[in-house]
Amino acid sequence: MILIVKVAAAIFGFFGIIFGAFGAHRLKRLLPAEVLSSFETGVKYQMLHAVVLIVLGFHFEFIDITERMIATCLIIGVSLFSFSIYGLCYARVKQINLKFLGPMTPVGGLLMMSGWGLLLYYFIVH
Repeated sequence: MILIVKVAAAIFGFFGIIFGAFGAHRLKRLLPAEVLSSFETGVKYQMLHAVVLIVLGFHFEFIDITERMIATCLIIGVSLFSFSIYGLCYARVKQINLKFLGPMTPVGGLLMMSGWGLLLYYFIVH
């Protein structure tokens, strides 16, 4: 599990830089401001959670079920949240229908909140 968390952190960080640059340079010319703002929100959350996951990857041993649940919620949550936003923005640029991605964004947000809530619980209990 330690390796999975560290790899997820590195992947989120790597693609966060790429998507951030893509948004700042290419999408700025193609998307309305409110859509670009959503894209940037996805990048911010992805990068923030990349840092959190790398810290957890070096701090936790992932023997405790709560540690595993925290990481799982954060990884799946940011994947659903950020990547659904990217997909919806892509759909806007290409004028295709990917509306099925819409419900994934709040589910991802809920999972991220769950991960943070579990982290709070972990800190209080341990």
